Amino acid sequence: MHPLRKNRPLRRTVLACAAAVAATVLPLSLKPHTNPGATAVPPPASSGTGSGSGSGSRTVTGDTERTRWGPVQVRITLEAGRLTDVTAVRHPSDNPRDREINAYALPRLRAEALAAQNADIDTVSGATYTSTGYRQSLQSALDSAAR
Repeated sequence: MHPLRKNRPLRRTVLACAAAVAATVLPLSLKPHTNPGATAVPPPASSGTGSGSGSGSRTVTGDTERTRWGPVQVRITLEAGRLTDVTAVRHPSDNPRDREINAYALPRLRAEALAAQNADIDTVSGATYTSTGYRQSLQSALDSAAR
C-alpha cells in the first residue's frame, strides 16, 4: 500500500501544512528590498569644485566597493545641484558572464539613479552584488559632493 494512503492521515496533514507554509513564505522571501540608508542629493556648495567648468559643474568619484564578483566604483557629474551623469568606472568584467550581466545591469542602474536623483535605486535582478556595490559607491560620491 502507498505510504500516503488513508491509513496514515497524520503524515498527509504534515505534508499539506508544509506545502502551505512553503507556498506562503517563498513569494514573500523574493520581495525586493529597499535601501533605507540612501539619502537625496544635497545641494552643492556655492561654486563647483573638482573637475568641471566654472558653470557649477562638478565631477566626483565614489569609493571603490568590494563585491563578491569584483570591485564597483561610480563617477557622478552634478550641474546646478542636479545629478546629470553617472558612469561606472570599475565593475566586474573578468569573464564573459560578468560582461553579459553588466551589459544590461549598468544602463538600468544609471537610468534609475538619474531618475531618482539619489542612491535610493532598485536592485537589478540577476546583478544583486553589482547593484549593491553601485548603490554604495553612488552614495559615497553623493556624500563627497555634499562636503
